[in-house]
This record gives sequence, C-alpha cells and structure tokens, in this order.
Amino acid sequence: MKIFITGLPLEVGEDELTAVFGDFGQVKSLRIIKDRETGQSRGFGFVEMPVEEEAKEAIKRMNGGDYNGNRIKVAEAQEKPNTGGGAGGGGFRRNNRTEKSY
Repeated sequence: MKIFITGLPLEVGEDELTAVFGDFGQVKSLRIIKDRETGQSRGFGFVEMPVEEEAKEAIKRMNGGDYNGNRIKVAEAQEKPNTGGGAGGGGFRRNNRTEKSY
C-alpha cells in the first residue's frame, strides 16, 4: 500500500522516516519530495509498505500526530488520474487580441 505524508519538518531525512514507519512493519520504499532547484524537502513524501494491515495501522496511529513539532497528515495515497498528459495542443495559450503588440 502506498502512503502519502504531508506536514513533514524540512530537516527530516529518508533514513529517519524509514525507521519510524519500520516500527509498524516492512518499508518497501520511501521518498521525500524535494525542490528541483534547491534540493530541500518540500515537506511531503510517500512510503510504500507491502503488508496492507501494517500500512493501515501506521496511517491510523500516525495521522494527526506530532512529528518534531509539526502536525503531520498520513493517508493512503490516491492514484494520479491519467489525463493523457502533454501540454494540450501548442503547449501555450495564445492571446486572443486582434491587435498586434510590438
């Protein structure tokens, strides 16, 4: 089961969070989402736990809890709908004005 966590303190690392979720069972994977430019945590991430009962227990016990001074939210991750992707047409919107700007 894939779990979504938000409200993470920016200084929390993946090893620490893996250990915390490991208290509930096996952690298959964990990823804290980071800013592309700065590399700093964006305060949310995903954990994948192979045993559904363990994942649900982690969600139940951790959701709304205090983690290093931050109130975190922990829930089952929702699959991102496949909308076909792409930029839709030309990848930008044209200005609908009839006059040209120079």
